[in-house]
Amino acid sequence: MAILKHCSVEIFMNRFYAGFSPDPDLANFVEASFILSAHANIATKYLPCTVSFTMTVDKGHTNTAFVGDEAINGKKPPQAKTIDPNMYTLEIQEKKPGLETEYDPYQHRHVEHPTTNNETLIHLLKGSLGTGILAMPNAFHHAGWTVGVVGTLLIGLLCTYCIHLLIKAEHELCKRKRVPSLNYPAVTQTALLEGPDALKPLSKVIIHIVNVFLLIYQLGTCCVYVVFVSSNIKAIADYYTETDTDVRLYMLIILLPLILINWVRNLKFLAPFSTIANFVTLVSFGIILYYIFREPISFEDRDKVGTMSGFALFFGTVLFALEAIGVILPLENEMKTPKKFGGNFGVLNKAMILIVTLYVGMGFFGYLNYGSAIKGSITLNLPEGEILAQCVKGMLAFAIYITHGLACYVAIDITWNDYLKKNLGDSPRSVFYEYIARTVLVLITCTYKDLFSTKRSYSSNAFRLITVLLAVAIPNLELFISLFGALCLSALGIAFPALIQTCTYWHHRQGMAKVWMVTKNSIIGVIAILGLVIGTSTSMIEIIHTFGHDD
Repeated sequence: MAILKHCSVEIFMNRFYAGFSPDPDLANFVEASFILSAHANIATKYLPCTVSFTMTVDKGHTNTAFVGDEAINGKKPPQAKTIDPNMYTLEIQEKKPGLETEYDPYQHRHVEHPTTNNETLIHLLKGSLGTGILAMPNAFHHAGWTVGVVGTLLIGLLCTYCIHLLIKAEHELCKRKRVPSLNYPAVTQTALLEGPDALKPLSKVIIHIVNVFLLIYQLGTCCVYVVFVSSNIKAIADYYTETDTDVRLYMLIILLPLILINWVRNLKFLAPFSTIANFVTLVSFGIILYYIFREPISFEDRDKVGTMSGFALFFGTVLFALEAIGVILPLENEMKTPKKFGGNFGVLNKAMILIVTLYVGMGFFGYLNYGSAIKGSITLNLPEGEILAQCVKGMLAFAIYITHGLACYVAIDITWNDYLKKNLGDSPRSVFYEYIARTVLVLITCTYKDLFSTKRSYSSNAFRLITVLLAVAIPNLELFISLFGALCLSALGIAFPALIQTCTYWHHRQGMAKVWMVTKNSIIGVIAILGLVIGTSTSMIEIIHTFGHDD
């Protein structure tokens, strides 16, 4: 028998009186009081166990009630002790092996429409195989083909590793907090509360910082999607009609069906769209590769190593292309078998191997074929007058279009579940308001603004930098892709996962294991900060320079 010293529980004495009879309800009340009052580590160590409490009102008069395994089985209870009046003393017996199992978050998840491993793989592939891959040849042009190949492989490895850090930390925090799942902002906040004391005050604001990064990235991605689709439709229509229609008209045409796609509330129902889009995208890539290899590949006049500023643009572009950090936790949380997401042969590694291979191939061979003539999107280098090339533009526009809902899923989830829904409470019209929120977010991504001009002040240009992110001009797609990647994904995809792991295991690793963890994650953090600062500033300078000659 182990006695819990210095942890007596004072329980509203006016609720009890001398001579009461032990009963289950009272016992349950005391057990609950003990669990809430005792230190969490002690409760974890001893419960479930036999709990006895003793109340003394007059000297020599005691009453004892029992809770637990021994009381139920009729075994002799522990001896009651006379104690100071108005105080309960809890005596506990150490838990028996096997009575309590470790909390498994996966077993406590109740997803209404869970996704299979293959459906999750399809979602993850589609989340990464977007407009970014079409800008990879241009990224290789900035970095050089040697640096491009090696850099893409290393960045892909780093991104995959950081995603694993995030997934493992989320699972560990869920076990500690005994909750089924956590989203990205909640993981970051919970990790900081588990970390060094100096970082705990930041836990209140970090959740909003993460949400801002996620919203900028996801809405920015949706903006790229909208303009990509509209511009490709315009290119096809203008060629055959011999007109020059404003691209905003095509944005208006696709707006209504785009809203309807974003009204789909469950990831499982988006899986068919991803399946169709993946098939169409792969066929389109095959046709693009046909055009690439139709002419002999040449290394002549192809740079092996680019400039430093070019590498900064390359870094942001590859991050944007490879990372799908915004949908990682939602996809894992919606799985029927989430244990299969990580691991050496899990869904994540399978997807990333395919994604990195495709990106290296597209970037390498696309750059070797077109050289310095490569444009922001490789589709713009395809022959305008050939039907097959027009089909590629149409198919890619269709593929990107029908997966807009997946790209916008995280932005909708943050806006609705983390902010708007809380203020509405249990309103009977909450579903109606959710559809309004989804519609407004789609309208935001379809907003179109004027671009930069050097004739305007720098403060005006800074404001226009924010507004222009809502509608991207396709000929300069690579600049905005690089900006989104450097600004948002350096933090979300690299820095935050390293910070989360450090805080999660700060008090759980000792000695060299802790030194190694802190050193490794510090290096990762430095890489992320350099990528964010240099990549963002380089992209902004290039954007201002490019658009400064428009007026």
